Amino acid sequence: MKKSIALFLLLGTAAQAQQVAPLTVEKIMRDQKWLGVAPSNFRWAADSKTVFFDWNPENKEKNEGYQVNVSSGKIEKASEKLKESSIGMSYMYADNGSRGIAEKEGDIYLYNLKTKKEQRLTRTMERESNAGFLKNGNVVFQRGENLFLLDLNSSEIRQVTNFVKGKPGAAADKKKLLVQGNWLKEDQTNLFDIIKKKNKENNPAKGIFDKVNDSPKEKPLRALYLGEKFLTGLVISPDARYVSYKLITPPSGGTNTIVPNYVTSSGYTEDIAGRTKVGEPIPTYESFIYDQQRDTVYSVHTEQIPGIKDLPDYVKDYPKQLEERKKKNEDRQVNLSGPFWNESGSAAILVADALDNKDLWILKLDAATGNLSIIDRQRDEAWIGGPGIGPRNIGWVDQNRFYFQSEASGYSHVYLANITTGEKKQLTSGKWEVQKLQLSKDKKTFYISGNKTHPGITHFYKLDVNGGNLIQLTSLKGGNEVTLSPDEKWLAINYSYMNKPWELYLQANKPGAKAVQVTNSSSKEFNSYQWREPDLVSFKNRYGADVYARVYPTSKPHPNRPAVVFVHGAGYLQNVHYWWSQYSREYMFNNLLADNGYTVIDIDYTASSGYGRDHRTGIYRHMGGKDLTDQVDGVKMLIEKYNVDPKHVGLYGGSYGGFITLMALFNEPEVFASGGALRSVTDWAHYNHGYTSNILNEPYNDELAYKRSSPIYFANGLKGDLLMCHGMVDVNVHFQDIVRLSQRLIELGKNNWELAVYPVEDHGFVEPSSWTDEYKRIFKLFETTLKK
Repeated sequence: MKKSIALFLLLGTAAQAQQVAPLTVEKIMRDQKWLGVAPSNFRWAADSKTVFFDWNPENKEKNEGYQVNVSSGKIEKASEKLKESSIGMSYMYADNGSRGIAEKEGDIYLYNLKTKKEQRLTRTMERESNAGFLKNGNVVFQRGENLFLLDLNSSEIRQVTNFVKGKPGAAADKKKLLVQGNWLKEDQTNLFDIIKKKNKENNPAKGIFDKVNDSPKEKPLRALYLGEKFLTGLVISPDARYVSYKLITPPSGGTNTIVPNYVTSSGYTEDIAGRTKVGEPIPTYESFIYDQQRDTVYSVHTEQIPGIKDLPDYVKDYPKQLEERKKKNEDRQVNLSGPFWNESGSAAILVADALDNKDLWILKLDAATGNLSIIDRQRDEAWIGGPGIGPRNIGWVDQNRFYFQSEASGYSHVYLANITTGEKKQLTSGKWEVQKLQLSKDKKTFYISGNKTHPGITHFYKLDVNGGNLIQLTSLKGGNEVTLSPDEKWLAINYSYMNKPWELYLQANKPGAKAVQVTNSSSKEFNSYQWREPDLVSFKNRYGADVYARVYPTSKPHPNRPAVVFVHGAGYLQNVHYWWSQYSREYMFNNLLADNGYTVIDIDYTASSGYGRDHRTGIYRHMGGKDLTDQVDGVKMLIEKYNVDPKHVGLYGGSYGGFITLMALFNEPEVFASGGALRSVTDWAHYNHGYTSNILNEPYNDELAYKRSSPIYFANGLKGDLLMCHGMVDVNVHFQDIVRLSQRLIELGKNNWELAVYPVEDHGFVEPSSWTDEYKRIFKLFETTLKK
């Protein structure tokens, strides 16, 4: 296997044997293909003999499809036929994994694992989706907005639902017009012989089939009217009796933002329709059940959810609001996911998310009545979150027990709940997170991705569904992203280390088995430089919590002993780990800074992912609080352990990192001499609802949170040198954000700042010229302010 791979992989090092050292911004920021293109989009053939993936070892304009045979190790370009069969195929299995159903390009396919044969079940212009098996082995799928049943023995397709746009009254009005028209037509025929004659000539066969047409007809399907609402969440019970669905009422009265685009082919400024801002009206949800047997429709009774009227703690800071909301005594709005039926169809559960983000309930559904009873409630006065929390990781292990994840212990772990006894059992525990969860086809084993050995290392494990010892399957230190083969005998591992980009490995699904490298993607030029393996350290912040960081020590410090802090974006994201960073340009730029005499630190500050509930929610109602003081405490650690001069410290970051950079320069001017703030949020009241309302609630309900979290209110504190960079067509953090802050700085009389604008860039820059210009400015900022 190794020999055949090695011969082929000569292609992966076919780039010119250039030397990348010394590093320059221009070399780092050019088209990133110069590093080599890592493999991606891994998917297994249904027979588990082949792994398909996208790759570009020859550095072409676009990635191409490749395949590797598991037994021979032969790697080659995927044939068009095989490549086509692998795209978008994700089978849902039944009968203990012997049969699978999947959608491909809008049609439904059936796969028999025993015969290794695939059968196409539909071939239509319309798209079929959401295919699955019923209890009797037949297939259900969605076409348009309706459900259909396919009998695999007779090939008969039967429509199950009849969703109709509009209201019942509109159909009745149309029927009235039809009745009136028919009456006039019949009256004309009875009055005039000439019309009778023409009708007979035009339809000589009329009357021949009258008796046949008088035979009993099937009862028409009940019309389920949608009104002006949108249909989603169609689910049918395993016995096909109950159809549940959800109607979404779009918000009214909200205002969408507009992003002007200045560099256009027309020569005119063109507007890009944008999102709404936090606090604008949001959609509301209603859930219903259609009982085919009784031909009746009824609501799911969300008013029965325990704690549905509970108010969040933060309203205590607003006595008038608290009193008003107590008087109203309204049910909170929820969004239901599911139902999730057990295999026999004897029980179903629903997941309810409170739209105020404070509660998540797992509920038992009585489908015959729409009644609900509580199984588990997760309440968080900050916001519900964490890996695997909610409907994403819920499923049945048998007829009475289902699994779910919860942060009840402070970390996201796996639990079993018994709907008959009400018993709940925690299967995993400890100060680590279950980040991904998968149940085996025979429902006897959980496969788990988690950071049990270290917050910055992910491994793949297996665990008996009843609990017990967690068995580690992967062994390579770093990041292990595993795609399990359909027969569950092989692991396709996307692996990387902190100074080595992602590569594909194959391994037998056994503890202690060796992972064999399949691809070798890094270019000779990339490999010509000795990329640093940063020190992965931890320190105690001022609140006594452990904070992890990467430190890039310099071997030749500048006489000023300067330091730079890199602040990762997204807020809830992990960048201090042993695998290849998604901030690859910044990783290389940090190497460049270290080459030029700077000590660099990259901190997983409070709210970063991977460290449990308390770390995740530590910025609730105060962004720029603990996440900012962690940067300050990290600098203190550099001063004490890396001999950094406290007078020569700068920082930079993009998006959330840009926000922290602004807050640092405005609120900690004695710590940070300069900073580069890229695509920064300057006022959280102008960001989107989904992200911001979790952390700060809504501006009109929690003004205090927004006022203490938004840089624009602290701009008067600027003392050091500030560089701001922003794309003008940023549809995420709008260019308006940085324009408003610029006006504020002008009005405050500040003159130690500059703004670089990028006319064609969205939030994530694309053009190498933009990346290069931006980072040349950042480098110049540090060279001129920290080495004075």
